Amino acid sequence: MTQPGIGIPEAAGGAATDGAVLQARDLVKHFRVHGRAARAVRGTRPVVHAADDVSLQLLAGRVTAVVGESGSGKSTVARLLARLITPTSGEILLEGRPARRVPAREYRRKVQIIFQDPFSSLNPVHSVRYHLARPLKIHGRAGGRDVGAAVESLLRRVNLEPAAEFTRKLPHELSGGQRQRVAIARALAAGPRVLLADEPVSMLDVSIRLGILNLLGELRDDGLAILYVTHDIASARYFANTITVMYAGQVVESGPSRAVADQPAHPYTQLLLLAAPDPDRPAPERITVTGGAPSLVTPPAGCRFHPRCPHAMDVCSVRQPPVFTVGDGHTAACWLHEGKQAAT
Repeated sequence: MTQPGIGIPEAAGGAATDGAVLQARDLVKHFRVHGRAARAVRGTRPVVHAADDVSLQLLAGRVTAVVGESGSGKSTVARLLARLITPTSGEILLEGRPARRVPAREYRRKVQIIFQDPFSSLNPVHSVRYHLARPLKIHGRAGGRDVGAAVESLLRRVNLEPAAEFTRKLPHELSGGQRQRVAIARALAAGPRVLLADEPVSMLDVSIRLGILNLLGELRDDGLAILYVTHDIASARYFANTITVMYAGQVVESGPSRAVADQPAHPYTQLLLLAAPDPDRPAPERITVTGGAPSLVTPPAGCRFHPRCPHAMDVCSVRQPPVFTVGDGHTAACWLHEGKQAAT
């Protein structure tokens, strides 16, 4: 249960409860290339196509997973949603309002991010109490004599007990799982509506990953909207409500987690599933893939996966596929589904 006054606040207004708490529309992020790499590309000033036309929505009490290999753009999307970097184009909506019109302080309070490496995200010279007390004070959620009780309440919320013993510890005195729980508690201290979890368990021992995912599941059940960035589609299948698959900066498939994992509609999703065996799901048809991920400075024309795709056709190298509806809420950007209804 959420600790009174410290955990996740109740949803304010019908729009926030019934619709998307945080929404991305056609987000684009291009990073300019400098130095020798820029001189090697002739013509227009080169850019890295980190994210192109990415759209997704985060709902209260739901987990949306963004899945893909390294360099697919999934962490870029998380940082765009956290407003740590500015999009090249596209729009972000918080509770139905354009993010650019939301005061920065309000946005930071409602949208919090958890990073992959908890040791790097915590100041090594400050105690756990300092890390949790600071956001409580900044966002006006506790002050004076109430801070100590609020800090211990946050620690109990993330299952670090006895809480009084953890307040004095420094980050190096904690295990990796404990540090990640402190990072989650620090995010909760602001009273967010949205939690952006960027590979939150990838640097943790396998034995303690489930505990962190269970904690995030409790926060989801308390009404938090969660973005779960991961390369592990198997964990996304069990933990997330919706899976969005990214490849080379683009969304190639999206839909309910079981539909995407059990009936993958894009060859790249099938590749991810082959790399993550799961005894509880039917084995996908074996496919052969050659080559590596494409350059994001000079991405391939047409479908960006076509150089590696065993089902590639002539059209794949010429025209970018539209997004087709392949099931209830399930879409895929692949010419194999030509003839099906294009998603709106």
